[in-house]
Amino acid sequence: MGKLESTQKITLKILIGFFVTIVFFAPAEILAQVQPDLERIFAESKNKKGKRPVIFIPGIMGSELINEETGEKVWFSLKRSKTDDLRLPIALNLMLSGDNLVPGDIVRKLDLPIVSDVDIYQKIVDALGKYGGYTEASWEKPPKTLDDTFFVFPYDWRRDNVETARILIEKIEALKRKTKQHSVKFDVIAHSMGGLVTRYAIMYGKTGLPKGKHSPRPNWRGMKHINRAFLIGTPNEGAAGALQTLLEGYPVIKGVNLPFIQDLKAVEVVTMPSVFQLLPYQNSSRFFDENLKPLDVDIYNIKTWEKYGWSVFGRNGVMKGFSEAELGRVEAFIDMVLKRAKRFHQAISAKSPRRKNTFRYYLVGSDCRETLDGFVIYKNLEKDKWVTLTRPKSFRTTKGVKVSSKRLKEIMFAPGDGRVTRRSLFADERANKNAGSIQIENTFFVCEVHDRLMGNKFIQNNILTNLLNGKRRLP
Repeated sequence: MGKLESTQKITLKILIGFFVTIVFFAPAEILAQVQPDLERIFAESKNKKGKRPVIFIPGIMGSELINEETGEKVWFSLKRSKTDDLRLPIALNLMLSGDNLVPGDIVRKLDLPIVSDVDIYQKIVDALGKYGGYTEASWEKPPKTLDDTFFVFPYDWRRDNVETARILIEKIEALKRKTKQHSVKFDVIAHSMGGLVTRYAIMYGKTGLPKGKHSPRPNWRGMKHINRAFLIGTPNEGAAGALQTLLEGYPVIKGVNLPFIQDLKAVEVVTMPSVFQLLPYQNSSRFFDENLKPLDVDIYNIKTWEKYGWSVFGRNGVMKGFSEAELGRVEAFIDMVLKRAKRFHQAISAKSPRRKNTFRYYLVGSDCRETLDGFVIYKNLEKDKWVTLTRPKSFRTTKGVKVSSKRLKEIMFAPGDGRVTRRSLFADERANKNAGSIQIENTFFVCEVHDRLMGNKFIQNNILTNLLNGKRRLP
């Protein structure tokens, strides 16, 4: 029996190593190019003193989650904790929806079996220090001067993005008080959802979402703290993958569900307000009927979710994950976070009442990967239930007409980085008449997948060039 268990463990490690190698180290177009010699390029400029301090903000799942009582690292860990899962308590007041998990460090790299350490954010941290001449500093014990320093901002990525933006501003304000550098401004590098946190912080500071029928109006209070912002792979119009995650959960190793590995389960994801805030914005969401004609779907309406059996609706396996008390308020909770997601989207997309105050962003992304951008919804008459296609799987219409996977792929996918489409990253007035708050200072595109954007040397070259040599706005 002992030998059998040992053999299973070895087999599992080989499988993990194999799939991780495919996902993280598969040859990409960009690898065929000559890599920039960043050490040589920035040999002189990195030594210049007086550089603005930098804050790096990771994306969703990019921060460790630690049990503050036991010290156990619950995320990221290959194995599931015996005492904690990643669910937040179901509460109708999000401020009361807390557990014992608190953010630790950003996720710098993954220590996986068989393969060497897998980079997540370590390379961008190393690049800031080695090539940019910055020194990583502590929020709690900062140096006397903030010049030439950078800070990482880990956060509980499960929680409401407005709450996270407020925490960011509060940490910046505390840092200024400690160092007595009240006029300093930071340059921000933000990946994925971290870009949405950054945008809200710039547009509203610590101000929460308005209640009732009042429309969000940017006050730009965060501009006194932030000089420039680089948004890397940010879903500025949301991401179709967020809905897919709410329907199916999320495998850590993309496209692969392995036994014993800690994936995000649907019962966990549905408790996370941040994932709802990543949903495609109503004006840019794309749904099609069985004839591949546009389908009018109100993504923020709970009745839509009930009708199509999304997430917990019509799925007993998901509902079983809740306590009796939570079952009594889970629908009200989902209704609340959907409405809050709508308000968050409105706030992010709100036009400035004073045009001159509008912040200008640096956008960095990829547009060479097929990226989920739409869904097909049809009725399965045999099972008398609605089917929402998240993958281009062929089917037959109610009239018996076969819809091919090739045709489905054509309408369900768009150019992007595998998670965020080019259109979503580029959501500004020129690309979307319904947007208007995001103005662009500069753009830069490479061929890369979403999770490897921050480790891409061409992107690092672009960011460092702007940080070290670009035009700066003075406080």
